[in-house]
Amino acid sequence: MIRWDAHMCLPLHPQASFAPIDQLRGFGLNHVSINVGMDMNPLSQIMAVIAGYRTTIAAHPDKYLQVSSVADIERAQAGGQIAIGFDLEGAMPLLEQPEMVTLYARLGVRQIHFAYNRNNSVADGCHDVERGLTPLGRRMVAAVNAAGMLMDCSHTGRVCSLEIMAASSQPVIFSHANPLTLVEHGRNITDEQIRACAGTGGVVCISGVSRFLGVQDPAAADVARHAAYVANLVGIEHVGIGLDNGFSEHGLDDTPPGDFDASYWWPRTAGYGNAIVGIHYTPIDTWQHLPDALRTVGMNADEAALVMGGNMLRVASKVWSAVDTGTPEY
Repeated sequence: MIRWDAHMCLPLHPQASFAPIDQLRGFGLNHVSINVGMDMNPLSQIMAVIAGYRTTIAAHPDKYLQVSSVADIERAQAGGQIAIGFDLEGAMPLLEQPEMVTLYARLGVRQIHFAYNRNNSVADGCHDVERGLTPLGRRMVAAVNAAGMLMDCSHTGRVCSLEIMAASSQPVIFSHANPLTLVEHGRNITDEQIRACAGTGGVVCISGVSRFLGVQDPAAADVARHAAYVANLVGIEHVGIGLDNGFSEHGLDDTPPGDFDASYWWPRTAGYGNAIVGIHYTPIDTWQHLPDALRTVGMNADEAALVMGGNMLRVASKVWSAVDTGTPEY
């Protein structure tokens, strides 16, 4: 059985501690995708973070393995390591150049979504005015498909996400999203989006964030309840886990440099209060409790195994490919 967390956040700093990754490895996780930057982070910060994270991974080959293929995850499982991929949250770090997608893929970025809450020149954010996928956005979707990278629609506007899923030639995921039917919040996704994701062959990975689960102190049972909703709507093969745990570190500043307005990216009108202050996450040991929680909502052991990693492994097996595939036309 492969256990796969589709999205988590360390401090966006080159010297960030990997202690949370060590804990996940201890809980039996085989793969985790770590955020390396968002639309509000300048390229200088993102590149420094990627370099720092890659250095940490390379320095501890007994514990970590930089992932580029499903075979790497299988090797990590056999060797007692945890495979680590990176993800980008937003298209602004692509600098409006589809060619940047392949560069990030070569640096270890295995999935990307195109807008972090707010609109940009590529796509719409879920907390902004809906316009739809831009012409540049369609070229970016083609670039992501060509690079063998997972196309993600988390944080994306609803109409835009539907257009991304229609444009993609490969399965699309939501790496950390929850059903709007269960909790009314702009970051959560409609049944139409969930069905469209399943229609691509993709996976909706349930987030462990308090506001999106509708509870103050979320636990495995809350994640399982949302997973069961998606499974009942579109089938067990389209559900995964992306807890979106965020880990701070005392004395280490990862605030984006320059003119950064947190209230813009997490607007009060969308129910955030003081940006993301006050958001709670599931405990890091949630992975230990998920098997029982998923069985409590009616899943058998084989179904729980699909949700906890098998479904994401299936999609990655289809999407991930060698980066050096020539120079496609975007």
